[in-house]
Amino acid sequence: MNATLTSTDLRADILALKKERNAVILAHNYQNAEIQEIADYVGDSLGLSFRAQETEADVIAFCGVHFMAETAKIINPEKTVVLPDANAGCSLEDSCPAEDLGAFLKENAEKNYYVVTYINSSAAVKALSDVICTSGNAVRIVEAAPTDRPILFVPDQNLGSWVSQQTGREMEFWNGNCYVHVEFTRESIQKIKDEYPDAAVVAHPECTTAVRLLADEVCSTERMIDFCRNSPSENIIVVTEANMLHRLRRDVPGKNLIAGPTDRCACAECRYMKMNTLEKLYLCLRDLSPAVELDDAMREAAKAPIMRMLELSK
Repeated sequence: MNATLTSTDLRADILALKKERNAVILAHNYQNAEIQEIADYVGDSLGLSFRAQETEADVIAFCGVHFMAETAKIINPEKTVVLPDANAGCSLEDSCPAEDLGAFLKENAEKNYYVVTYINSSAAVKALSDVICTSGNAVRIVEAAPTDRPILFVPDQNLGSWVSQQTGREMEFWNGNCYVHVEFTRESIQKIKDEYPDAAVVAHPECTTAVRLLADEVCSTERMIDFCRNSPSENIIVVTEANMLHRLRRDVPGKNLIAGPTDRCACAECRYMKMNTLEKLYLCLRDLSPAVELDDAMREAAKAPIMRMLELSK
């Protein structure tokens, strides 16, 4: 790749390749601004799952992390699914290896757990699950869970705790978390509240209980858009990954949107999401690599709980 190419050159080349490949570019809300602006669709995990299911493109270029591209491949086995950087992972996915979950379920087979698995997980973990959820539909998914089986919520204990509070359903939680969202603390958010006493606070449910208790609204990234648009507050503290503010500022102009700080820095960015760049997006469309490949048996096993989620979310 010619190192002298500008962002404008790359954008033009990416758009030309997209047309040539009959590709669609999907980007998560946590992607950097340049990628969000060139994508056909920007959204959260639930919205991206629906777009992946509905697309008629031959190629899906998924700008996010690996489990997201993997989910698109599970739904679309006949399509080529590529992602800019194969090493873009997820701390939540890493916190729950399939072999550990499988061993736990085997050791506790007599409990007959109903396994609700957050989409931030590997295909192998999804294959062990009864149903998948996202932060946007987790409450609905748990409300629909059978009442005659104990629920095991995998792998995000913070999201699981919030869903349990919202639904009144008792659950057991896997010991996992998003390393970005647990960096926010009550003290770091309170400092901004002290500076902007009239500010509203919207937080992602992957945050800890202490941070969620400070929030006026706890919701998925996609629902943050409506909250910010409808809030009477001019100042809004947004407690999630910092690149979400680009999407919010584009969709909700006129509000003073403040990135939630951590004790370590002024805002929190996911190192995995930042691994994707315009140059890597260009290369993955040019080379159709790195591509996601899955064993048919695992793909079919993982597809069933995903489709169950999509049906319950309509």
